[in-house]
Amino acid sequence: MTKNIAFDFWNDHSLEFLEMAMKRDYQENVQTCDGYGRMTRDCGDTIEFFLNRKHDLIDTISYDLKGCIFSHACINTIILLALHKTIEEAKQITSEDISLFLKTLPQNEAHCAAHALSAFRMALDDLENHVEKPV
Repeated sequence: MTKNIAFDFWNDHSLEFLEMAMKRDYQENVQTCDGYGRMTRDCGDTIEFFLNRKHDLIDTISYDLKGCIFSHACINTIILLALHKTIEEAKQITSEDISLFLKTLPQNEAHCAAHALSAFRMALDDLENHVEKPV
């Protein structure tokens, strides 16, 4: 006999996942930035990253999202892992790093980590190619 066990979103996700999924501190559409990346999936989910550099570090990261709660969790994890790091350090972030931090990102939502990372890497490339003006 098989038992049907209901999934309880609030109790069956890690605290890390819940915090990153609900966090909106960095969600904003920025008009000027040093690095910009935008990716849209076939389903229409769109992620935009806005990066600013101070000296050799990523000083600010903002994002805009038309997408799901799983994408929010992945984006906020990227920000947590990349803020105040060098471009090279930020390039080392992987989808596995995101999943490991979140602990309970469902396997069938792992594409959200890859999608967010693609937009972020596009912004990193743009940031790297942006010529920093002397202060």
